[in-house]
Amino acid sequence: MEHKPHLPPDLAEIERLAEQALATIPAELRRHVENVVLRIEDFCDAETEKEMGLESPFELMGLYRGIDMLRESVATVRTSPDMIFLYRRPLLDYWCETGEDLYTLVRHVMIHEIGHHFGFSDDDMEELERRSE
Repeated sequence: MEHKPHLPPDLAEIERLAEQALATIPAELRRHVENVVLRIEDFCDAETEKEMGLESPFELMGLYRGIDMLRESVATVRTSPDMIFLYRRPLLDYWCETGEDLYTLVRHVMIHEIGHHFGFSDDDMEELERRSE
């Protein structure tokens, strides 16, 4: 799907960029996120906004919901799959404000959220981002 320069990227385009970014993650890590569901939405829901104490839904570009691998055990009872959410409107807002390449931004947020799945520190996430460039 070719992006039309006069229209903002839609949900499908953000998803395509996220999947492209996921393909750059080292294989030994990528295999652990195969069952993580990727959801692209315009904004987080009101419950998430309240839970995180956001002043505006534009404050959140991505979110990991699930049980990170450090806390997971064989006794873990799952009520829903692990999920990574990317929020299109905050991503586009940040993209317009900074002029940063949209793919680079989506990739950065994806890596950050994948890092939460692994229970990584911020330093670990920076290393992952360097390794997957």
